[in-house]
Amino acid sequence: MDVEYSEAFKRQLKRLSRRYRQIKKDIKPIVDALIADKTPGDQIIGTIYTLYKVRAKNSDRKRGKSGGYRIIYYLKTDTKCILITLYSKTDQGDITSSKLNSLLTDIETNA
Repeated sequence: MDVEYSEAFKRQLKRLSRRYRQIKKDIKPIVDALIADKTPGDQIIGTIYTLYKVRAKNSDRKRGKSGGYRIIYYLKTDTKCILITLYSKTDQGDITSSKLNSLLTDIETNA
């Protein structure tokens, strides 16, 4: 599967990597699973797109997955997915469906 990164995801990764030095290593298993045609995480209900949310541990905080990162990705086709956003659960609560829909609308219009 082809994995692409949205601009919002890249910005969040850059911002979080300043504080959490191990973040790229922590999210690598999820990206590898997506490349291997797996769909980790749980599907997000309430959006018009096929979105999944997956938890990743934060090695810098030693809190496991519950206090780690959340990655939202979009299965665009059977062979392509887009990593939409990334956030630390300790910094931010859940993202609303309307926010996710607006992020995806921006991606679709820029594609």
